[in-house]
Amino acid sequence: MELQSKILSKEILHHLYANGKTLGTAESCTGGRIAETIIAVPGASNYFKGGIVCYSDDVKIRLLNVSEQVLAEKTAVCEEVAVEMVKGACETLGCDYAIASTGIAGPGGGTPENPVGTIWIGYGSKDEVRTLKLTEDQGRDINLSVATIEALRLFLDFYKEKNPMVRDEEK
Repeated sequence: MELQSKILSKEILHHLYANGKTLGTAESCTGGRIAETIIAVPGASNYFKGGIVCYSDDVKIRLLNVSEQVLAEKTAVCEEVAVEMVKGACETLGCDYAIASTGIAGPGGGTPENPVGTIWIGYGSKDEVRTLKLTEDQGRDINLSVATIEALRLFLDFYKEKNPMVRDEEK
């Protein structure tokens, strides 16, 4: 998976740098792995603004403006929190786009409503956020690796959809 993550990170660098756009992360369950994967590629400082590891609800509330009410009613492991984390990261970090993760990597901590392996990924901009819910428990390390790869892949697909590059033959 490491090679796949480097390929995705390099392609994200290429697209964002070429267009003068910036990216940030807000990570709960992945604990900074998405940011670490992004900065593993030389040149990331040209577009990556930074990341917030918001493992506690308090940090989600204070730094990302995640709703206390949503956290109380739905817990941190829900689509609404992933969306608010993306928007909060864009605002707090002053970036064009953000990637967020919130979930239960395991091995413990699951509930009937949110079993281990439930991870919400959010990605997009302050104006448009998309999400994906992962539900398969493959053990903590694999859960986190899959979430990281999926987050990068989903963001890259979103970015390319919103910002198609001109092909050489069309110039």
